[in-house]
Amino acid sequence: MKKKLIIMTMVGLFLVTGCGKVAKLENGQDAVIHVDGETISVDTLYSKMKDRYALAVLLDMIDAQILEKEYEDDDELKDTIQTQIDNMVAIYGRGSQAALLQQTASSWGVSTMKELENYLKLQYKKNLAVEDYAKSLVSDEELEEYYNENIFGDITAKHILIKPEVTSDMSDDEKTAAEEKALQEARDIIEKLNDGEDFDQLAKDYSDDAGSAEDGGLLDPFGHGVMVQEFEDAARKLKDGEYTKEPVKSENGYHVILKVSQKDTPSLKTVKDDLLDEMGDQKLEDDPSIEITALEELRKKYEISFEDDSLKKQYETYLENAKTALKESNN
Repeated sequence: MKKKLIIMTMVGLFLVTGCGKVAKLENGQDAVIHVDGETISVDTLYSKMKDRYALAVLLDMIDAQILEKEYEDDDELKDTIQTQIDNMVAIYGRGSQAALLQQTASSWGVSTMKELENYLKLQYKKNLAVEDYAKSLVSDEELEEYYNENIFGDITAKHILIKPEVTSDMSDDEKTAAEEKALQEARDIIEKLNDGEDFDQLAKDYSDDAGSAEDGGLLDPFGHGVMVQEFEDAARKLKDGEYTKEPVKSENGYHVILKVSQKDTPSLKTVKDDLLDEMGDQKLEDDPSIEITALEELRKKYEISFEDDSLKKQYETYLENAKTALKESNN
């Protein structure tokens, strides 16, 4: 059963005090500070802070409570956060936790290591919620279509890579000449293959891929998304034992590809989780406002209601502006 979270106009929601003495004014309000004979009450402080800070703090408090219910603190979460903290101490704190906290205090209002841990945990779980929501937007029809168009059995292939000898200080004409020279060299290698020369030996003699050249150009078996798209597309079109009749251009240079073998295509059930991850990422890339909508929908699940009209209006405006800004940033 879903629990209802009520956002109250109470300072206690974002001002946490200890068990020490709290001064009271005659009207029952808590006194925060005395200045030149005048008293500033909690209510006065809250009214000044509400329009500036309350919504952001409230949303973090609400999200933290909801996400604690949605996602457990598993080992992966703990290890990830600890790695983040270690890296932050090393890079930004230069080995000092105190130096790091000086920066996080001014940037995020985080002044202790425990607060930093909780802050990073909240961001981690927010990301999980966004990713899960994006994946939920992928329909069964989209998933099946993507599977049919993109998924194939692992391919074992060899290649000979010819890299253009281009440097940043070259003129455009010099760069073009270097590209043409590399292309012609790749074509010459194909001619040698047509004349019956051995692919493995040609890879050892000419390939600029040092990692595979000594193995005759042999690459690790690969499936969808492992190789650059041009390489993947070309390899899929080849039959076993066939090589490309024209060099394949990619960001790495010019490839001559020999397809050794290909396994059977895995079932949709086997690759479904990986496909949902990939397609969810694409949904986010196409529409970054999903980051806002995901948390909005999660809050609706827990039936959040506002008892303060001004905070409700702030929230509605925030959602609208945040979604618009993210969509515009993607154009």
